Formats: sequence, C-alpha cells, structure tokens
Amino acid sequence: MIIHSMQKSVKIMSCVMALALLWLSAGPLTSVSAAEAGASVRVNGENAKLADSIITKKDRMYVPAARIANMLGAEFGWNKDNEELTIDTAYNDEVVFGNGVPVVYFNDTRYKMDAAPFMEDGRMYVPLRQLAEVLHADLTWDTDSNMAKLTEVERAVVTEEIGLAEISKDNGISTTVLLKRNGLNSKEQVKTGTKLKVVIPSFLDNPAASFTQNDLTLLAKISQIEAGRGSYEGQLAIANVILNRVKDSRFPDSIHDVIYSGKQFPPAHNGLLDKSKPNASSLRAAKDALNGKNNVYNAVYFFNPNVTRGAFWNSLEVVASIGGHSFAR
Repeated sequence: MIIHSMQKSVKIMSCVMALALLWLSAGPLTSVSAAEAGASVRVNGENAKLADSIITKKDRMYVPAARIANMLGAEFGWNKDNEELTIDTAYNDEVVFGNGVPVVYFNDTRYKMDAAPFMEDGRMYVPLRQLAEVLHADLTWDTDSNMAKLTEVERAVVTEEIGLAEISKDNGISTTVLLKRNGLNSKEQVKTGTKLKVVIPSFLDNPAASFTQNDLTLLAKISQIEAGRGSYEGQLAIANVILNRVKDSRFPDSIHDVIYSGKQFPPAHNGLLDKSKPNASSLRAAKDALNGKNNVYNAVYFFNPNVTRGAFWNSLEVVASIGGHSFAR
C-alpha cells in the first residue's frame, strides 16, 4: 500500500513538472487552462495581481502584457485604431505588438514570433516567454508553488578586467549576437563602462520578410476598393487572397503582378485603382496581412455568391464568408 502510494505521488509530481515545462515551451500540443490549474506569476519577488487573467493556448502561457511590463519598469501606450501595444522598456528598447499579428517590431526591425498576441477582455495578451525576453528578464518555473517567476537581469558592465569576450562567454552568447542585441556594429564601440544587455529575444534569429511602401499602398488600395464599404476583416481577407496567390505557384510571384494580371481585379484595368486613396482601415489591413495576420488561410479566390455562379465557382471550397464575399480555394 505504501509502495502504491509512493508510485502515485511520483506520477502526480511528474505530471505537474511536465505541465510546467509545457507552459514555458512553444510546442504545439493540447491546450491547458493555467487559471483553472491555479498558476500565478511573480515579478521581481512581487506577486502579479492577475487574478484569473492567465490564459494558455497550445501550451503557451499568455499574460496581459501591459501589467507585467509596468512591473518591470516599462512604459506602454495603446493605439486603439490599429490595436497595437507599444512598450518602451527600462533598457530603452521599443517593442510593438499587434492584435493577432505574429510579427513584432523590435527597435524598428521586424521579426517573426512563433505565436501571435491576441485581445481578450480589452487587454493585449502576449506569450510570457517572449514578453520576459523583451523586458530583459529571466523566466523560471517553480513547480512547488505552480508559479512563473520573472526576474530582471541587470546589464553586464564592461571593465578593464571583464571585456566583451568574457561577457559573451559567461552568458553563452556569441560576440556577434551580443553586439547586434545592443545595436553595436563593431567591437571597437565597446569601451570600459559600456553596459550590455545580455538577454537575447528568441525571435532575433527569425527576421520577417520585407515589403516596400509601394507594396503596402497598392495592397491597401485594392483591398479598400474590392471590400467596398466592408469592414476591416473584409479588407484583411482581400489582402490575404492576394498574398496567398503570391505564395501559390499558379499565380504571379509579386503583389503588383497578381493584381494587374488576369481578370480577378477589374479596378486595376479601368483606372479606378490608380485614382484611389487608401483609408486608415485598409492601410491597417494591408500592414497586418503583410505581417502575417491571415483570416482566410489558403484562399486564393473571392466572389459574391449572389452574383457569381457557374461550375468553376461551385467547385471551390469556401473557407470563410465575410461581408458579401465568399473566400475560397
């Protein structure tokens, strides 16, 4: 009986430890409710008053970003129109998270995260691991208390005895990465007294694909025209049909050529596209689509089912219906 009890205890402890590791990892496994499990967050030794605000999705723990950022000395601003949260950290980094957008702007450079922030109850939720990294904090999990602990990491100071090479070695970071993280171009810029940030966001090795201002403007214009008086969601869907086509070998491989080839986009041929001026909503939709927010995955066609009929259109698989349009593949 005692042996059976000990085996049961070991199994329970193993499950708890496995759950903790899953919360802090990025593996795409089943979802678990951190709130229901009683998980909590402590920042620099202070309990974060999140109540039941911890959310897990696909085994990633998400937290209200503004609350945690504030506890680590950061300032933040909210852009209601674009649904973007800007965080100015205590270490002079600027970070911009967008609702449902997997691309993060970090010091004006775009990087692709492996999970997108999202809105819940009027708050922006960000994966805890990525949030800790950009706030220059260490993240550990305390199994006994079922708690995630964030601890601010002080910058390393260059001295006559401890230089760039030593700091790099002590933190397990290459000198190249260390220089990049601190916005430095060469070792010669590192002088005695220089303070170096040593927490490296994991997304820094995953830069986002670039796009031009012309790409953005053109995509916004056609999305606005084709969506008519539709919503941001409709404009986002139009933009993504075009971007889905760019990735599809059956269509041209640029935004311009997709829009101006074929008969799918009449405004490109009757002069309406050239004369149009994108509004704020269509510019946001185009930018979000270019940054990876996609509400019509794999759709390469759109049509009004009340107007467009025929064997070809009937043969398509509709993946979403937004406004007056069906989006299909």
